[in-house]
Amino acid sequence: MQERKKAVVILSGGLDSTTCLGVAADASYDVYALTFDYGQRHRVEIEAAKKVAQHYKVKEHRIARLPFLKDIGKSALTEDLYDVPTRGVQEGEIPITYVPGRNLIFLSIATAYAETVQASAIYIGVNALDYSGYPDCRPEFIEAFQQVAKLGTKVGVEGLPMTIETPLLHLSKADIVRLGTSLGVPYELTTSCYQGEEEACGECDSCRLRLEGFRQAGVQDPIAYRKQNAR
Repeated sequence: MQERKKAVVILSGGLDSTTCLGVAADASYDVYALTFDYGQRHRVEIEAAKKVAQHYKVKEHRIARLPFLKDIGKSALTEDLYDVPTRGVQEGEIPITYVPGRNLIFLSIATAYAETVQASAIYIGVNALDYSGYPDCRPEFIEAFQQVAKLGTKVGVEGLPMTIETPLLHLSKADIVRLGTSLGVPYELTTSCYQGEEEACGECDSCRLRLEGFRQAGVQDPIAYRKQNAR
């Protein structure tokens, strides 16, 4: 019997990463989910990630704790000194919700984890369209990291490099919702709100992007909001 292929999925508990998990599961991967606890104020995502991982019956779900990101971040996602933006994404601007080096660190750890469990792919839900201006969500970054992973791992040197899979990279938020809905992704288990409260605020940039995506897709968002402002 042929051994099933393995994939590491970086799972935050939000809409994009959960859709990625759905894509990996649909591609018949044995999924090893990896969630990061980096002192983010929206820690309800971690509980959401646990529920999503249980729903998909992943092979393993690891939670990596990175408290130092909170200390060095200077981000509204990690420090109460800064307000979470509610004015919508501004084109050409890197918002205060950017966490320096976050995806670089996440992918580095995911690469080590993937090599350890002998996974051939790493899934990450970066998006170059509705990406809030984050530089570590661009195709150029992913291409560069793919080369780094090839050069810096035993499997890469031996000619069997793992691939960085970004199935959402060129999709709009509406397209992501449509894709996930077609795959039966349990969006009712997810949360995207930057405020990190039990009920999504409906006003932060992340909520606005999500609500607009569901609206454009013609799909009802199954989670509760205090307000439902479109972007």
